[in-house]
Amino acid sequence: MDWITTLLTQPSFANTLILFGLVIALGISLGKVKFFGISLGVTWVLFIGLAFSFAGVVVENEIREFLKDFGLVLFVYTLGLQVGPGFFASLNRNALTNNVLAALMVSLGLVITLLFYFTTTYSIGEMSGVMSGAVTNTPGLAAAQTTLSNIHGGTADNSTVTLAYAVAYPFGVFGIIAAMLVLKKLFKVNIEKETELQNKLQQLRENRVISKHLQLDNQQLIGKTLSQIFEIIKTPIVVSRMFHHGEIITPTPKTVLANGDVLLIVAPKTTFDQLHLLIGAESSMNLKTAIDSNLISQHFVVTNKAITHHRLGDIAELHQHDFTFTRLNRAGTQLVPNGNIVLQLGDTLKVVGTAEGLEQATKILGNSVKRLEVPDLAPIFIGIVLGLIVGSIPLQIPSIPVPVKIGLAGGPLLVALLLSRFGNQMYLNNYTTHSANLMLRELGISFFLASVGLGSGAQLATAFTGSTGFYWIGMGLVITLIPLLITGWLAKKVFKKNFFEVMGLMAGASTDPPALAFALKIAGNDTPSATYATVYPLTMILRIIGAQLLILFFS
Repeated sequence: MDWITTLLTQPSFANTLILFGLVIALGISLGKVKFFGISLGVTWVLFIGLAFSFAGVVVENEIREFLKDFGLVLFVYTLGLQVGPGFFASLNRNALTNNVLAALMVSLGLVITLLFYFTTTYSIGEMSGVMSGAVTNTPGLAAAQTTLSNIHGGTADNSTVTLAYAVAYPFGVFGIIAAMLVLKKLFKVNIEKETELQNKLQQLRENRVISKHLQLDNQQLIGKTLSQIFEIIKTPIVVSRMFHHGEIITPTPKTVLANGDVLLIVAPKTTFDQLHLLIGAESSMNLKTAIDSNLISQHFVVTNKAITHHRLGDIAELHQHDFTFTRLNRAGTQLVPNGNIVLQLGDTLKVVGTAEGLEQATKILGNSVKRLEVPDLAPIFIGIVLGLIVGSIPLQIPSIPVPVKIGLAGGPLLVALLLSRFGNQMYLNNYTTHSANLMLRELGISFFLASVGLGSGAQLATAFTGSTGFYWIGMGLVITLIPLLITGWLAKKVFKKNFFEVMGLMAGASTDPPALAFALKIAGNDTPSATYATVYPLTMILRIIGAQLLILFFS
């Protein structure tokens, strides 16, 4: 049985993979355990790796370094693909305030970190580790480590950075929740009253896509075509059904309006004020449930790659008289289909038409969900290659003596963000199902955390020598709490955000799922999730860039 002892104790390829498997399996299992209703999730992989390394477990260093770098690239690239659509959507005017507040929170954390750096003897690497742990942001840790390695030609010792992160992280999780409870007490928040206020605000702000039946009261429109209405109403609208000359039809832009027409219009909610003035009052007729209607509606998923590189208005096969596109759902956002939209794989379209028309729509759109279950890996690896190239470009920055690179954390993230938004126009299909993206992302971050844990635990005992570890914990709590309390107070007092939005902002700006789960439990509704999703993409990018800038300018 000596071979088993050799396999488990002597560093080798098989031994390294076995140990990685044990660390990741134990870490993931413990990540499901909740303490006081809170779980640290995948971060347990790091703690188990540290424990193994502290106990004297040794792995092949070259293999460990490869898995660390490969895991990091896989994680940040798939993360970029996931948050990319939300990132560009979060730049719109409605989300601007929340994102400005989130950026302020990130900036305050950076300022406090620098104050500690200038007033203590700790290196900027250690302080970046403390900051990343305090704000529970693992990609920031990875960005700091790779930037340190780039500056020092791969000779930097990142173990203390990892230890600082590991020590500060648990207190960061609980610190975010503590900040929420402090603000709740400070503003004497009554959850029932806050829910009432939220419902009123939701009604005022809401501009979702809805449908209404409007009767043609404006006699000046009789004899004109639908396309002339479209020209007057600048916002994209769809007339999905129409009661015309005694029958229910799917109209075309050339359909001529007649006396007694009733139009079922799909448009953003705020557009209907203008539509009522132009067309007429709401009709009591319901064209959706009319017995004599031969029109049916169905949702279709775009799986035909051939139609994903052209404007809807340029695809001749879609100009049919027997069906109409009424809604488009993309990454959780509802849009009104119009000729300028370029379809993407995975888009869901609501189609209204005859049975024959829907059969034709199936042939054009594909609607084969099984196709999407098999990810197209070639574009993903092309994107990773482009990301590595971008990350390796040497940049000359004033006051820094050697050229710097945005590295394995920055390059793939930047390319993934751009490809998630514009890749379809370059014939690069980066679509993956949510489960496939999550699988790759979790695999990548597990490899990374296991690697840094197995490489850093030998120095764990030194973290608390001379109270260093306790200082890291104290500084981490300050970095956690002060930006959260200041930004939360501003959001509530100055910008008049309700408490549910404030909690979502705090959790999202900390990129912390456990804090979001706590916020949802207090709120009893999904409002924190909406704000969390609004600020998460931009915050994640700022956290990564911020950690890199600390190293670049102060290392």
